Amino acid sequence: MVWESARVSQLRFTTSVEAPLTVAFDVARALGRPWPFPLAEVVAVRPERDVFTAPVGARGRVTHSRTFTATAAGTRVDEQVEWQSGLPAVLGRVVEPVLRRRVARAMRAHLDAFAAAAARRAPEVVQVVGAAVVHRGRVLVAQRSGGRYDGRWEFPGGKVERDEPELVALVRECREELGVTVVPGSFVGEVPLDGVVAGGAPGASTMRVWSAGIVAGDLVAHEHSELRWVGPGELDALDWIPADRPLLPAVRALLDRA
Repeated sequence: MVWESARVSQLRFTTSVEAPLTVAFDVARALGRPWPFPLAEVVAVRPERDVFTAPVGARGRVTHSRTFTATAAGTRVDEQVEWQSGLPAVLGRVVEPVLRRRVARAMRAHLDAFAAAAARRAPEVVQVVGAAVVHRGRVLVAQRSGGRYDGRWEFPGGKVERDEPELVALVRECREELGVTVVPGSFVGEVPLDGVVAGGAPGASTMRVWSAGIVAGDLVAHEHSELRWVGPGELDALDWIPADRPLLPAVRALLDRA
């Protein structure tokens, strides 16, 4: 009898959720997977990726992996389901189309429920927005005044209010901190925040950053000790707060295109 234990079948799925990385990851973990048997965790890198696997029958195996990527609209989740039926070759060819339909149907229902649950959870987590304000190939940086990170550098921004759209918050924060009106541009990136934001759960919030251009007003450091325009070659020399430093490669690329 010829067995198909080495044959691997695969389906891929992509969905977008209106939620930041940490929320999307945590909700996905809470919902689990849509399979009628437990899977063992083999990789977990919050909030970027996880992989689970389990044996099926005497010779089969299923592996379910997920990757979470920040986008301007929220989080894109790419999922891959791989399985080996372990059935004899003749029987495997008969069963395979049925398995593919069942996997696809289960995943579609699962992803619909996941997207809805993540969207419901997102407004409960206080988020932070930041602006990479660009002008003539340089970016505006602000030096903290007081507090835990006194004297260190950051991109201007702040907390998003309840039910406030992210880009509305970005414009408001720049007006309050810098005295200028900005127009948001492209999405730069997202960074998980380790601490508590506005009394929320530790590590639940992220900072999401957009490029921006000044369209009105004169720069005034209302909340910082200093404002400075810097070029791409000067970014690494600054003493950044921890949340902002991971964004430097994306900001440098933004300046190179400016």
